[in-house]
Amino acid sequence: MYSQNELDEAVAAGAISADAAASLRNHIHSQRALPAVDEEQFRLITGFNDIFVAIAAIILLVAIGWIGQAIGEATGTAISRDGPSFIAPAAVAATSWALALFFTARRRMALPSILLLLAFIGSVFTASCLLLVLGIGGAQLENNAPLGGAVAAAAGAITAGAAWLHWRRFRVPITVAAGAAAVVAIAIGLLVAALGQDFEFTTQVVTAFVLLLGVGVFLVAMRWDSSDPARVTRRSDVAFWLHLLAAPMMVHPIFTLLGLNDGQVTVGEGLVVVLLYVLIGVTALAIDRRALLVSALAYVLFALNALFKQFGAIELNVALTALVIGSSLLLLSAFWHQARQAVVRPLPDSLKSKLPLLDRQPAVSAQAA
Repeated sequence: MYSQNELDEAVAAGAISADAAASLRNHIHSQRALPAVDEEQFRLITGFNDIFVAIAAIILLVAIGWIGQAIGEATGTAISRDGPSFIAPAAVAATSWALALFFTARRRMALPSILLLLAFIGSVFTASCLLLVLGIGGAQLENNAPLGGAVAAAAGAITAGAAWLHWRRFRVPITVAAGAAAVVAIAIGLLVAALGQDFEFTTQVVTAFVLLLGVGVFLVAMRWDSSDPARVTRRSDVAFWLHLLAAPMMVHPIFTLLGLNDGQVTVGEGLVVVLLYVLIGVTALAIDRRALLVSALAYVLFALNALFKQFGAIELNVALTALVIGSSLLLLSAFWHQARQAVVRPLPDSLKSKLPLLDRQPAVSAQAA
């Protein structure tokens, strides 16, 4: 099985002509019941060897982290007597980079590349935090939200730099989303550092700020998407991961600010949630990304469950909720293309030009973007 990105690279390398690649794509697309532009493809695995290597890599990284923690405790670099040491995540980050030199740069294995990137970025952030805490002193951070925010911002800056280096070397699509998450950590850390010790006020402001940051990440994702409306290069994969990051950053704060995380939902609030989910669904159809629907799913399930309780269906409320949502999502999936046409066709041409293609055949990219 060959990915769209690999076909682009083959064209760029001169292994096959652009016309041959276009013919192959059109043949594959003609064999499918639905247009390829509505399938939201991204490369995850190419065979069971991806899963095999991913499992082996996880086992190795766990072992490296365990050994690194033991070394940290022995050398006195742990936060406390038996606390975490920066040596463990630093060793995991170094090992992840070394493994990526073979499995990502040479073998181009999708799932191992994603796992190694996540391990690298997460370990760099953790190691940075632990090293900063070790230098400052754990006692200084107790009940000190501004200093904690500054530490998180500094660690986010280091992580963003590491993500940039990883992108320059390996070009794994999820790396851009990881870098964006690091930038989000910087912004939130600086905000917490500036707000002070009022926990309740800080929580509310940070929640609203996360919503704004989520909108920003969403706009960045749309910029990547609009640069590849045919979705045939790695730019589409980059946009996919950015949308996956942006969706919970927008959805969770919206419903939190509406007061839906207090465990109680009135009929009015439940109806608002359902209407918001319909609006989110229309947006997801327009941009041809399902991440928004998945991110808001837990809230609409909770709201519908509460509504059925309000109307007396206590014994069957869970079953009725699952029936309504499951049936609706399956119908939407079955008629996704028709629903997209109904949503996109009335839009102005200036806006449609920035959205994924509806009916046109994807164009062949000369090279992977």
